[in-house]
Amino acid sequence: MTLLLFEICELRKSLEKLYNVVTFINFKFVDRIIFNYSNNIEAKYKMSNIENLTTQEAIDKLKSLVDEIMVCLFCTDLKTDDGATCRPMSAIKVCDQGNIWFFSEKDSDKNKAIASDKNVQLFFSHPAKGSYLVVNGEAEIILDKTKIDELWTPVAKIWFKEGKDDPTISVIKVKPSNAYYWDTDGNQMINFLKMIASVATGTNLVTGNKGAISL
Repeated sequence: MTLLLFEICELRKSLEKLYNVVTFINFKFVDRIIFNYSNNIEAKYKMSNIENLTTQEAIDKLKSLVDEIMVCLFCTDLKTDDGATCRPMSAIKVCDQGNIWFFSEKDSDKNKAIASDKNVQLFFSHPAKGSYLVVNGEAEIILDKTKIDELWTPVAKIWFKEGKDDPTISVIKVKPSNAYYWDTDGNQMINFLKMIASVATGTNLVTGNKGAISL
């Protein structure tokens, strides 16, 4: 019995090693496809059409991407530039003026950082849909009860147990100064297959748009 258990254990180890090798090969295969695509296709043909947006088109695009992605990395104290002052935040909405709104605790490190330096940067990312957005702007802390009532959603109660009357709640308004977006057509799997075909044929098959958003 002891010998049998030993042999089973050894077999399991061998299978695990084999699995790791196969997985490694798969990852290397994917990396090679992406590397070849980036160097041989995008450099020649440019993956995206450039569409710089202004005024209402810019606001509509901002609304569309923020509504689709919702969660961003909200970065303050940009002079440090080391990622330590970035944290995930869920956006509430983009208003008709193009401002991005968030709920936040009054005494949070984020609010303290904004009080010292209002410049912020927001990174939105949705890899599955190929949608990305970077927003540069100025943040303002708002304690107005009317605005809290206007923006309140039941989901926010996860963080503010007493609801919209929670004494720790504040609102952050980010007014974008400029933004940049990348928006790829199709889903992740389809675009990956298109990458493989692009490498094989030398013709770019992945389509999408990118550009500046100016408000």
